Amino acid sequence: MLEIATAALKPEVTIQVPGSKSYTHRAFVAAALSAGPCVIENPLFSRDTLYTLAALEDFGVACRRRGGQVEIRGGGRLEPARDEICLGNSGTSMRLLTAVAALAKGPCVLTGNRRMCNRPIGPLLEALNRLGVAAESIEDTGCPPVRIGGGLKSGGRVSVDCSVSSQFLSALLLIAPCLEGETLIEVDRGPVSRPYIDLTVDLMKEFGVPVRRRGYAWFKVAGPRQYRPGTYRVPPDASQAGYFWAAAAVAGTRVKVAGTGGVRAQGDIRLADLLARMGCRKEVEDDGILIEGGSLAAIEADMGDMPDMVPTLAVVAAFAGGTTRLLNVGHLKAKESDRLAAVTGNLARMGIKTRSDGSSLEITGGRPRPAVIDTCDDHRIAMSFAVAGLKVPGIKIAGEDCVSKSFPDFWKVLGELYQ
Repeated sequence: MLEIATAALKPEVTIQVPGSKSYTHRAFVAAALSAGPCVIENPLFSRDTLYTLAALEDFGVACRRRGGQVEIRGGGRLEPARDEICLGNSGTSMRLLTAVAALAKGPCVLTGNRRMCNRPIGPLLEALNRLGVAAESIEDTGCPPVRIGGGLKSGGRVSVDCSVSSQFLSALLLIAPCLEGETLIEVDRGPVSRPYIDLTVDLMKEFGVPVRRRGYAWFKVAGPRQYRPGTYRVPPDASQAGYFWAAAAVAGTRVKVAGTGGVRAQGDIRLADLLARMGCRKEVEDDGILIEGGSLAAIEADMGDMPDMVPTLAVVAAFAGGTTRLLNVGHLKAKESDRLAAVTGNLARMGIKTRSDGSSLEITGGRPRPAVIDTCDDHRIAMSFAVAGLKVPGIKIAGEDCVSKSFPDFWKVLGELYQ
């Protein structure tokens, strides 16, 4: 258990955050399916991304970590995995690699920890079946573990339900260039978290694969073709930047996150705009976005495109005057934890009133009190509620090591805020 110190903070500080987790996962996959060697610079090395890298090695892809970069020798030929592949609680790894496994020359089984085996993947399995590859939930729950038959060669027309996760669509998009003919992917419901789809499409274009689209209704990819070898640099992670902007908002300091000024494809970059609406000052500079804390007031915000920032914004709202209303948050229940329950439960421990109807969340600001935060083994709950401890003495984070899932050095970087 870690107690957050409420010591004096620097009035102004510039913070470095690691590379984007979402971009890193996708870049590893694209590199593995490329026509030759790729170098991925500034990738995020975390528990989740290392699951993806190790799984690609299980499929016979040569991966070599050298300093702050990864060399991946693509070729597009994936061998059958020799053993069951365990992906912990990395939802991105599970969804993207379920599709990648369909390209392998033989069957494989993908599984994870207890929480992963309760996270939905049924819509992606149904889409793969419609494309002609055997894909099943072994326990018939619509969740992992999954068995994928492999041998998928041809594209075609397929629909997918993206009302729970946009990763189902991203997974299909990433393998589409490897299939013969044109692949047309139609979205049945949703999608939620649309900026992550934009990120996938932008990365595919960067790797030399164009995607035709009509908004978020359908996407077309011509094949067969391979991703272009080369050197690619992962941009800073906007989700991780959000914790430090939130720290500025709550503590009334000035925090700049280096390298974020040019970040566009990551939807979580919009947290800076929401903080500005709450009363903070936002400055976009050549070397990053700066947030200066101010008198905080409640807002209403649609969080459908930035669900990972709901816990962070909810913590900030606990210090704001009035009642903040966050809309379209229902799919938080299917994340690494039931984040809706985790947020409301921990805010209640801090004496903050909340109300949720399952699709929206209201937080009435007040005077947060000391509490032990139950992270539910969820990295985003740990990092979000750590922000409250900068202002409120006695905030303790139980299970603080869960941050290794996405930001292993989080506690060290948080310490840079102190004088």
